Amino acid sequence: MKSFILTHKSMLLKRLFVAILFVCSSYAFAQLEEAEIDKLVQETLITFDVPGISVGVFKDGQEVYAKGHGVRSLTTRKEMNSETLVGVASNSKGFTCFALAMLVDEGKLNWDDPVRKYIPEFQLHDPWVTENFTVRDLVTHRSGMGLGAGDLMFFPEGNDFTVQDIIENVKYLEPETSFRSQYAYNNNMFIIAGEVLKRVIGLSWEDYIETRIMKPVGMTSSKASYNRVKDKSNIIDAHTRAEGKVIQIPHDWSETANAAGGIVSNVHDMMTWAKFLMNDAITENGERLLSEAQFHELWQLQTPLKVRANDSYDSNFRGYGLGWFVTDVKGGYKQVYHTGGLIGTVTQFTMIPDLDLAIVVLTNQMNGSAFNTITNTIKDSYLGYDNRNWLERLGKNNADFLKYNDSIKAEVFAQVEKAKTQLTIPNPEQIVGTYTDDWFGDITISHDGNQYSINCERSPRLFGELLPYNATTFVAKWKDRSYDADVFVQFTFNEKGDAVSATMKYIAPITDFSFDFHDLELKKTK
Repeated sequence: MKSFILTHKSMLLKRLFVAILFVCSSYAFAQLEEAEIDKLVQETLITFDVPGISVGVFKDGQEVYAKGHGVRSLTTRKEMNSETLVGVASNSKGFTCFALAMLVDEGKLNWDDPVRKYIPEFQLHDPWVTENFTVRDLVTHRSGMGLGAGDLMFFPEGNDFTVQDIIENVKYLEPETSFRSQYAYNNNMFIIAGEVLKRVIGLSWEDYIETRIMKPVGMTSSKASYNRVKDKSNIIDAHTRAEGKVIQIPHDWSETANAAGGIVSNVHDMMTWAKFLMNDAITENGERLLSEAQFHELWQLQTPLKVRANDSYDSNFRGYGLGWFVTDVKGGYKQVYHTGGLIGTVTQFTMIPDLDLAIVVLTNQMNGSAFNTITNTIKDSYLGYDNRNWLERLGKNNADFLKYNDSIKAEVFAQVEKAKTQLTIPNPEQIVGTYTDDWFGDITISHDGNQYSINCERSPRLFGELLPYNATTFVAKWKDRSYDADVFVQFTFNEKGDAVSATMKYIAPITDFSFDFHDLELKKTK
């Protein structure tokens, strides 16, 4: 107990010292006024073609800014406001780890327990890794599998995979690196972490998050999943850029993946969450939900990441903790943050605890440059950086990227047009049939006498045309153009000229990494 008190006092003294230094020097910092943030957000909406953005800034124990801008739907034209609900996506991962830490406090699990202690049927590709894979490994993106491996089991919405399917199928995902050697973002491990919680306490992840975390913290408008939002009168519609134009699209999130990204919230509640976290996990009522030791553990670097050359914030370290990215910014201030992305929305949540500062940006269009522009500009004003004009810099980068991305797609479809006259294109009888992947299931290629079609049996929203490209390769052009995830389908033929297998590779760099078609190993079975 004595060491606990001393540790806690030292933390408070450190924060007091930092606060005094900050106050003494703050007169030189041109912190943004309300009108300046208004102008910044309005210009961001235009520059990045985002229909609506809500922004929250929390400083020194209180909300100093909470507003919505633009519209929450291009169809209804209803205004975005600070109460508008948005799917915060992977910002849910911090809640999942907080919940697991609470179970550690209660003695019901340990971070370094093998996953198979709670899920005996859990298997990975390598037997040794299977036996040594821990709860900590589930939530630190160091499995050895590639970026987004297996995400097609929940992405996009509308497939029939269950959590149990994911548990049983991850053994088919081949690693790209050795275990614990490199960082690679993985949603399915968080889904399995949610199942660990369920098996330990017999309560669903959603019920636990809402009753044990959201309710005592005071997040009165938030829900653990989209389907739990009963009143959808003030919730965003999703939007994305399709064929060069921003359009409204259906909400897209699989309830299977809630532990990885299902929470729906608004800027007020997310700032309430930030206030709670920066108050050492103590609620407004003085209730400590997590021990100091476990709370400290959440924000410790578990999987290191390289600091980028010429880092914009003079960072010395960067990495992933337990459900959070951690880094340092100007002068050694620790920053804890995460982003989130669904089809049609992206979000960003940033805290600098030593400055008692949090910035929340929620959007209804999937352009990360928009939230970076707002967060960086506001953050710079508190850190004392001169105006670095993030709007102009990131606006130019975004425009250049979209131009480059569109040029790649234009070249590919120009080749598709040329292929119509080429004599080396395979005949239908050479490629039509069913192709099976161990974890994704069947993909059917058919021909109606005029054109080919492709259909993913377990994910029926993934269907479209299959267009000849060259003698061995076709292009899958998905019917839903909002996915922006067209792929090359490359066939392997036997000595008779019949296709026996196929692989996929995305065409354009804008494609979301969760469309992990490249992980499929398709073998012709019919």
